[in-house]
Amino acid sequence: MNKELKILELFAGVGGFRIGFENSNKELFKTKWSNQWEPSRKTQDAFEVYNYHFPDSLNLNENVEEITDETFKEMDADIIVGGFPCQDYSVARSKKNEMGIEGKKGVLFWEIIRAVTHIKPKFLVLENVDRLLKAPSKQRGRDFAIMLAAFNELGYSVEWRVINAAEYGRSQRRRRVFFFVYRNDTDFAKKMDKQFELKEVDESLTDNRYDNYIFNEGLFARQFPIVQKPVKERQATYELANDLVEISDTFTGKVWNTGIMRHGRYFTIDTVPTMEETPIKLGDILEAEENIPEKYYVTDEKQLEKFKYLRGSKKIERTSVDGHTYIYSEGGMAPTDSLELPGRTMLTSEGTANRSTHFIEVNGRYRLITPIEAERLQDFPDDWTKYKLNSDGEVVEVSDRMRMFFMGNALVTGIVKRIADELQNITNN
Repeated sequence: MNKELKILELFAGVGGFRIGFENSNKELFKTKWSNQWEPSRKTQDAFEVYNYHFPDSLNLNENVEEITDETFKEMDADIIVGGFPCQDYSVARSKKNEMGIEGKKGVLFWEIIRAVTHIKPKFLVLENVDRLLKAPSKQRGRDFAIMLAAFNELGYSVEWRVINAAEYGRSQRRRRVFFFVYRNDTDFAKKMDKQFELKEVDESLTDNRYDNYIFNEGLFARQFPIVQKPVKERQATYELANDLVEISDTFTGKVWNTGIMRHGRYFTIDTVPTMEETPIKLGDILEAEENIPEKYYVTDEKQLEKFKYLRGSKKIERTSVDGHTYIYSEGGMAPTDSLELPGRTMLTSEGTANRSTHFIEVNGRYRLITPIEAERLQDFPDDWTKYKLNSDGEVVEVSDRMRMFFMGNALVTGIVKRIADELQNITNN
């Protein structure tokens, strides 16, 4: 049996990764350190919610760029987890043309790389929006290729998969890309080398070494089954340039929703789930109507008309900043969200009067979802975000608006639990 695995949670939010890992095995996975910082905010609400629930770990509340190298070196974490912001990852040489690469200032992915450089964890589990794989629009896949190359330089392999939580039995149609990153001297990496000989260059793609990894042996394959063939034959193998600047300037490859990078070479493939898992319906996670406060019901005719307009189709003439006139079109949505389907992707604007907000009809009345229902869409415990420990050490309630904001930023902890389940199997074996 494994000894405990120590975790550093970066960009911690209100603790989604920690909940998922602890729901998998609380005795094995021990989060010892965390960092959460919300820029441009006077109050650090997410940090205060995290600190309220997890006072036993060293919880930092500072800009990750200001955490010193020495602080990272003191963390002997086995695993780093985090959902980091999606930004422009282009790189350029330092002004003196010295060895090494500098990312754009404020691009927080490079802080993960800095942490890895000093901590040298065995594993990382990271999460981001799926559009990362297609960024930037004028050089699709470049940003992700830079990330792969950065991990390769540090001696790590990367497995990735875009996962729609509803396709694997959860209650929200939330698509996110997850990374499983592992150090190349771990037992798991050595097993993969021995089994698939992934160090060898294979231009032909005629054998099934990569396919077996993607479909059967990788972490995601074991927990999130997929159809055993690519979509429309979309698959490719690429050799990453050794120079990050060259990748930034000249990358022209493809990145699809599934893949593996080992030893500077990556195989990517477009896949679909086996669709064997039934999602949870939105109607099945709702609170009992007798418990719903009146403030969540929409009764004002003007508000009802606004939701009707927002969810309807429209064509609007607009003028760009340079004076160009164009027509902005938007397709129609159903008047209310179906209670027979899983919920749509929650955004940080959830609960406000906008097109993305869940708007439901129950027993002939229209209403918004409650903070508890938002928490359930992300597989958080009920009322997880209700209280926080403020800077004065007082336990106080959190506003509904902030609770919805937290959940719009969060991740589906049930998906994280399954990743942790398989990581547990990998480390046990």
